[in-house]
Amino acid sequence: MAEMTLRQIEVIRAVMMTGTINGAAQMLNVSAPGISRLVKHTEESLGIRLFERKSGLFIPSIEASKVFDQLREVYKGIENLQQAVGALQKGEEVRLSCASAPSVAQFIAARVMKQVRSRYADLFIDLNILKIEETLDYLLLERGEFVIMSSPVANAAVENDKIAEGRLVAIMPEGHVLAAEAEVSVHDLMNHPVIGLEPADPYGRLLAQPFEQEGLSVQHAMRGRFAQTLVSFVRHGLGVAVIDEFSVAEVYMPGVIRRPLKEETQVGIYVVRKKGRVLSGFAEYTIAQFRRELFKAIEDGPSLQGGITAPAKK
Repeated sequence: MAEMTLRQIEVIRAVMMTGTINGAAQMLNVSAPGISRLVKHTEESLGIRLFERKSGLFIPSIEASKVFDQLREVYKGIENLQQAVGALQKGEEVRLSCASAPSVAQFIAARVMKQVRSRYADLFIDLNILKIEETLDYLLLERGEFVIMSSPVANAAVENDKIAEGRLVAIMPEGHVLAAEAEVSVHDLMNHPVIGLEPADPYGRLLAQPFEQEGLSVQHAMRGRFAQTLVSFVRHGLGVAVIDEFSVAEVYMPGVIRRPLKEETQVGIYVVRKKGRVLSGFAEYTIAQFRRELFKAIEDGPSLQGGITAPAKK
């Protein structure tokens, strides 16, 4: 029993819609003789007369009416499929749920989401800001696909993938005596009020590392909970701080000066996800943009150290 190929279906539909061989050829951007031969071959192989020829017009035959009814349904389904694919490509009626540590969310995440939005114009984005202790519940309860963290999450139920490695830097208020230095040591910072985070916090431990490695027991003049709080305190002249470079990866930061830290300390950025979970294409694209923006922040880092008057790296 002969069957119709997709090409035959496409040609028969074109003839049905235009009523002529030439019209179908123009519609499909092919030669008219080829259309004529394929119509004839299809009718012969099926043993069915699909069209009546009247005054140069091809009119669907009465006996083939059921065939043409099915052709309409097939193409209606194809159009619906194309619409669904188009909607998916733009992100319509789908969502991306993910989360970030506060340090990365400060500037990097917004740049990433701008790239995601430019590619998926209608994608609903739900970005949460999480501390590391909130990450497990978020992932294991599948509230989101992945989390960007500045520390790996030590649990067998999740996977950690390092996507960038930056540095800790020193920050101080504009006009501060240390702002005149090309680079700053933690020994220099100890001569001024130091602002930090709770050392029991994983991010707080990271910020305390360069002091500990130099055998210094830092006594914080003030503590905050998030990187943004430290930056705000420093901006208002309340002290100096050590912070990861991603938290201050912005060209214009009025009131804040950034300087390289002599005691170089690395800070990794990780994608954390539930073990074995297959990520959506939206999530994979977003992670790729995080890699890109984090790398750019690392590359631009030296040009940002001068504070608000330093030109951005080209």
